[in-house]
Amino acid sequence: MIIKRVATFKRPADFQAYLAELGIDLACDDTLVVGSASPLWQPFEVYGRRVGNRWATQPMEGWDGTTDGGVTENVLRRWRRFGESGAKLIWGGEAMAIRPEGRANPNQLIINEEHAADLALLRETLLRSHQEHFGRVDDLIVGFQLTHSGRYCRPFPDRRPCPRVAYRHPILDARVGVTSDAPVIPDEEIPSLVDDYVQAARVARRAGADFVDVKHCHGYLLHEFLSARTRPGPYGGSFENRTRLLREIIAGIRAEVPDLLIGVRLSAIDVVPFKPDPALTSGNKLGPGIPEDFSACLPYRYGFGVNPDNPVEYDLSETVQFLSLLEALDIRLVNLSAGSPYYNPHIQRPALFPPSDGYQPPEDPLVGVARQINVVKQLKAQFPRLTIVGSGYSYLQEYLPLVAQHYLRAGHVDAVGLGRMLLAYPQIMAEATSKGKVERRQLCRTFSDCTTAPRNGLVSGCYPLDHFYKDSESALKLKELKERGVSPALGGAGGGKG
Repeated sequence: MIIKRVATFKRPADFQAYLAELGIDLACDDTLVVGSASPLWQPFEVYGRRVGNRWATQPMEGWDGTTDGGVTENVLRRWRRFGESGAKLIWGGEAMAIRPEGRANPNQLIINEEHAADLALLRETLLRSHQEHFGRVDDLIVGFQLTHSGRYCRPFPDRRPCPRVAYRHPILDARVGVTSDAPVIPDEEIPSLVDDYVQAARVARRAGADFVDVKHCHGYLLHEFLSARTRPGPYGGSFENRTRLLREIIAGIRAEVPDLLIGVRLSAIDVVPFKPDPALTSGNKLGPGIPEDFSACLPYRYGFGVNPDNPVEYDLSETVQFLSLLEALDIRLVNLSAGSPYYNPHIQRPALFPPSDGYQPPEDPLVGVARQINVVKQLKAQFPRLTIVGSGYSYLQEYLPLVAQHYLRAGHVDAVGLGRMLLAYPQIMAEATSKGKVERRQLCRTFSDCTTAPRNGLVSGCYPLDHFYKDSESALKLKELKERGVSPALGGAGGGKG
């Protein structure tokens, strides 16, 4: 398979021709609309709040907090740059663990009473930066993402896996060292888990957050509960049982913090875990991704948004049920993602260059981009009253604003969420809509250093383009690791979209 790099296309017509060659359904406008007429600058309302434009920051983990879960200057700098991005919807900003042992890495932020002042400072830093660059903050809303990393907990300095799981998984257990039922969270622990989410929401509101994201994506704990078909008891089996934890958390937050808005980030689709093809892996070069052998697992009951008879395909039937439940719960703010960076990153964040524990792309990454965009388009058509943020746009690079403009104008999505692109080029949308062009030298080309670094215990950032990281001691260590082809001692979504 020959993949043409996006950077080689000099005109929208060339890019459009390649999309036609691939035979994928992905639209791209010919020119950018600038100024207030731009679809990207149209305001919208959610929960009666005015949001001033149509792009959003996605939650980004930096692996650069303190070891006790507090804020550092690195974290403040990242939030300052989020403010510079011009985005009027700050979705989470950072994945924040609701309890210390629920962290995906030993430097992840913890949202508790001890760190309330730190979190308030993060928000204030972002608002000051946004005010300085864009003149107003009354049309900006800020959310905090609440998370428990579940199967992917690594909270200690040695970064060893400390998984807590919803159920035993026939493929993923071996990847994180689950060999018994001991890591399965028992029913009697669920009330304390709900209490931690509610307490975190209370801290978020005190710190000034407008909403919290009750995170259900990327293989983390609440996402895994959505696929707990083999779990006995009140939190497994039926769809009603598998969404019980969500309903209890929502009820608890609304009882304790009634003025706090609630959103949900969801992996709307999934497929079976992938791995590098061992037959095509040689030395430091990873093979292309292939599905794990699932023949003994059919019908496949271990994913959400997966076709149980052919788990290399997605299935939206339960996703539609879930979004209907969110509507019934009066949750109107939804951020749709896909898959997991841990076990099928080509589904979750299409990229040309894999992280150190990934695999070469099994398809042109534009196929993955189109998959996410069209899933969002389909779901938005079924749920017009939901405010839906789309994901997976970064690989579009210079054509990102043109594609986003098309889908926003057509009403196929309400806001476009950006993650790693903002690490490289925070001002991409602001410049596209004011100048009618982007700075090509600043574009994220999906080298995945922002993921490979934390996979190996370093902080996450844009090492190729951001001189703050490019000129750091960590950059030298990262270069050495990549040259040696060191396999990471850990998994994790650090630097990826939370």
